[in-house]
Amino acid sequence: MSSEFNLNDFLMKAHKANASDLHFREGKAPALRIDGKIMRTAMPLLSEDDFENILFQIAKKDILEKIKVSNNIDFTYEIPNFSRYRVNYCKDLGLPKLTFRVIPYEIPTLENLNLPKYLSEFTKINNGIVLVTGPTGSGKSTTLASMVDLINKEQQKHIITIEDPVEFLYTDRKSLITQRGLGVDTETFESGIKYALRQDPDVILVGEIRDRETLEAAIEASETGHLVLSTMHTNSCVQTLNRILGLFEDSASKLLLQRVVNTLRAIISQKLLPKAQGGLAVAVEIMSATPAVSDYLLKNQFDDIYSLMQKSKSPSLATMNSSIYGLLRQGIITQDTALDYSDNKIEIEQMIRGIYHGAKNMMNGDLI
Repeated sequence: MSSEFNLNDFLMKAHKANASDLHFREGKAPALRIDGKIMRTAMPLLSEDDFENILFQIAKKDILEKIKVSNNIDFTYEIPNFSRYRVNYCKDLGLPKLTFRVIPYEIPTLENLNLPKYLSEFTKINNGIVLVTGPTGSGKSTTLASMVDLINKEQQKHIITIEDPVEFLYTDRKSLITQRGLGVDTETFESGIKYALRQDPDVILVGEIRDRETLEAAIEASETGHLVLSTMHTNSCVQTLNRILGLFEDSASKLLLQRVVNTLRAIISQKLLPKAQGGLAVAVEIMSATPAVSDYLLKNQFDDIYSLMQKSKSPSLATMNSSIYGLLRQGIITQDTALDYSDNKIEIEQMIRGIYHGAKNMMNGDLI
């Protein structure tokens, strides 16, 4: 890559190509993620000088100092009036690497994202915990941002976000919004929640629940009358329940499980699937904490929870397969994609056979 390489120009061209992520690594050519697939560019390899020039363009002095002593740093970069980026600095076989994730200025609505309308119901809850889960790059942060912005547009609340780093930027509408970044405005998610309780909040957005301490702080916040919105890196609602219980494997687990049951309002699990005609479609699993779900959760009967979701005709309980089936039936995704992205292939195969044998009204195919 020549010394004339213009990072902002490259980012703008990548934006026009609808890239969601960009990869820069010393000794390799830049790469992009478009429609979920990594695309290699034909550009020259990044030299050490090239990489240092990029770092000096995007990182402030304090970030550059942290990079000298750390192999993993998150921060943001902005091209004014164009786009924001979440940036991760790491090492790859001892060589520096930067990963950019695009953060649009305009926060999309639930409708723009083709998410189930029912998700708006979770923005009307006054207390408890709502989790959005899914693998990396599945749009969890965007879904949460859409929910927060809906509250902002419709309700007079004080919303506090605790993020690592701050991603979407909100403009106060009916609500007052306070945004705090880890390492800049607060030290940890746990301490951020603790001090948020002294700042007159109604809604607290926690970027991610990674450990027991953060979960306990979220439970305490919800128990004291606040709505807590957060994410977890799990692939389904049942897997999320297992992860939560796995954080509490000690003598106090029974009491803590009761607290989880009392405060959990919903788990929303999502995946991004490649569309048949290009682009990405979202598939969504929803588990609302109905009385029956809460009872099964207390008894660790997770298979019964999934069975309940399978049988439900309500938008408050819907399996991932029912959502994937809906996308397939509408012709948005292919059969191969449906099979590839399903975690319960036997079930989705049965549903697909139903499609081609004239079966009607299978599951909840019209949820999104």
